[in-house]
Amino acid sequence: MSITAKFTFFFVLLSSLAISSFTDNLPTTYDVLSGYNFPIGILPKGATGYDLDKATGRFRAYLNGSCSFSLEGSYQLKYKSTVSGYISENRLTDLSGVSVKILFFWLDIVEVVRKGDELEFSVGITSASFAIDNFYECPQCGCGFNCNNVERATKLRSGSGPFVSSF
Repeated sequence: MSITAKFTFFFVLLSSLAISSFTDNLPTTYDVLSGYNFPIGILPKGATGYDLDKATGRFRAYLNGSCSFSLEGSYQLKYKSTVSGYISENRLTDLSGVSVKILFFWLDIVEVVRKGDELEFSVGITSASFAIDNFYECPQCGCGFNCNNVERATKLRSGSGPFVSSF
């Protein structure tokens, strides 16, 4: 092997090790949520990455494709492959990429606010609050918390009642 080939091989090996160790130390999407005082379970398992502008709070979270599931048979949720909005301490605003089925309609969740031990989800025309301990673990695409026919130990507990239609 020539000196040039050996140098190229060594450089490529060193570069890949440096990039790998650098990306291994980056916070995950779930770490970023926690850093803004949100539980990780507001996103399903499998977030593949994110973009965050710390100056403005603009973020994008990337999932491995679109995702839908039911929670305790009461709510159906859909996530697009990209969820975006603005994040700040205890507040997600101008959200896009997440919707909930209310009665026969799919409505976009546009805001999530943490108020103490509750999360308030707004669809614009109405909102509902849920105990934060419902979101300590991430649901799984396709089956939510009822994967492999194993029910989650706690039921989805509402703080101020379910979404109520304002129609």
